[in-house]
Amino acid sequence: MNHHMNHHMNHSTMAPPTSSEHDHGSGGGGGEGNHGGHMMMMTFYFGYNNVELLFTGLLINSPGEMVGACIGVFLLAALYEGLKIGREVLLRRSQVNVRYNSMPLPGADGTVLMETHKTVGQRMLSPAHFLQTLLHIIQVVVSYFLMLVFMTYNGYLCIAVAAGAGMGYFLFSWRKAVVVDITEHCH
Repeated sequence: MNHHMNHHMNHSTMAPPTSSEHDHGSGGGGGEGNHGGHMMMMTFYFGYNNVELLFTGLLINSPGEMVGACIGVFLLAALYEGLKIGREVLLRRSQVNVRYNSMPLPGADGTVLMETHKTVGQRMLSPAHFLQTLLHIIQVVVSYFLMLVFMTYNGYLCIAVAAGAGMGYFLFSWRKAVVVDITEHCH
């Protein structure tokens, strides 16, 4: 497709022009997402007209719809954090087969010391493991939805994802015992 044809296609649904493009009166206020040509925005923008959210027919076209979408995304991100913590709690509650293994270790003065290790396991065909598997699938799907929302590059939606994740962590992780390794720089 040559530049002339590409330049004149789908102007009514294109994102705001960048400095290298021309605006031929596309007329949208507040910024627009580019869904008609199925091209993704590659820069962050703050707009609320023609913003496609996850599915083809789910378009945001007004400030009220953007506020509603941001609230929904915020809640989804917060609940995602709750799901992660909830899975950890369920895992701790469902652990079975606690065994204590003792190993003799030589002491400093020739005596024998006993070191005890606690071994915790879980059965593969248990209801708890099936529940963990189902919750894991839900967690993966929700995490990809949040990633795709962020990849709209819409500033409002990106802020909603980050703020929701932060609020979810604040609400659900405050009791979680965390050991912090100050030498660890990658999570």
